[in-house]
Amino acid sequence: MNRPRVLVAGLGDTGVLTAIHLARHVDVVGISAKPALVSGQELGRRLAHPDEWARDYWVGFDRFRGLDRIRTVHGSMTGVDLDARAVSLVFPDGSSGIEPYDALIISTGVTNGFWRRPMLQSTSDVAGDVRAAHERLAAAGSVAVLGGGAAAVGTAANIAAAWPRTTVDLYFPGTRALPAHHRRTWSQVERRLRTLGVGLHPGHRAVVPDGFACDRITDSAVEWSTGQSPTQADAVVWAIGRVRPNTDWLPAELLDDDGFVRVAADLSVPNRPGVFAIGDVAATDPLRGSARNRADRLLAHNVRAHFAGRTLRRYRPRARRWGSVLGAQSDGLEVFTPSGHGVRFPVWSVERILQPWIVRRAIYGGVRPQSASPATDSDITDPRRSARRGA
Repeated sequence: MNRPRVLVAGLGDTGVLTAIHLARHVDVVGISAKPALVSGQELGRRLAHPDEWARDYWVGFDRFRGLDRIRTVHGSMTGVDLDARAVSLVFPDGSSGIEPYDALIISTGVTNGFWRRPMLQSTSDVAGDVRAAHERLAAAGSVAVLGGGAAAVGTAANIAAAWPRTTVDLYFPGTRALPAHHRRTWSQVERRLRTLGVGLHPGHRAVVPDGFACDRITDSAVEWSTGQSPTQADAVVWAIGRVRPNTDWLPAELLDDDGFVRVAADLSVPNRPGVFAIGDVAATDPLRGSARNRADRLLAHNVRAHFAGRTLRRYRPRARRWGSVLGAQSDGLEVFTPSGHGVRFPVWSVERILQPWIVRRAIYGGVRPQSASPATDSDITDPRRSARRGA
């Protein structure tokens, strides 16, 4: 008897984890516009310390032991025939193809700034993007970071820590940053930012120029809709949370008014048996938190239950964001609970326990080592530039 075929459309963090959980039980095909897992996590670390970031967040699919049983396809989705149960693809060489499925998992994520984009890329394309953003900031004497979420806050902190002689300012629209986190989280992070010398500017909402997708680092003056005088900096990082779901390839019947995939409480798409969605692309709750609350295990269970005719489990979203905000720092890693309390892991535990045993072994089911970066046999960064800037 043939095993059901599950198509995982999008192999970001959540798609990879869901595929791993399913691989022992069904035939899995994973489709990715990138040649590896290129995580959207830890923007600040990616910009300030790209080689360290790449070690943990840019991982070849062949390194995941849990993906050995699945077939990965490097391509971009262009459409889906829901009645015929088939997804249309375009490949890097320009050719096209069709992938049939018995169940479809939509995990294509969102576009968010210059670091999370859906276009089809090669390894050298990804390396070029990472290198160019790092070098742009390394050469800047002043940096303005716009936005109040974790990406913006973490970016400001990591740039200030990596290049102490750079003037770094964080502009956010509310009275405090991290509005989706517990207030206690912001109180602790705010102290850290001030210690690093980051200028904090609440009540600043940027005017987004017509046609600008916030997808690059700029150097033009930033104007404010909240009445302040324009701000000038050598480099402006736009992290204002203007996310756009990567759903252009899907029919409108699956989407809500904002373009996200409509889902029931069990992560299934209403009126389309065998179609599911997870992660930032899924309209689960206002925070779209299924990407961060280990819903991957629940979804894998529900897909198997769907094939077996069993009852599906409900996903219960959290009311607040939680987790790391700044990423690993020189004194360790601080993870914030939903109640805003910080749990600190010393540097040695991050390197010897957290990453190798908890993340790579327990969460991902084993990740093979790789001595070089995914791009080349040399570092992504120019070590002479980093030394010159005092990194």
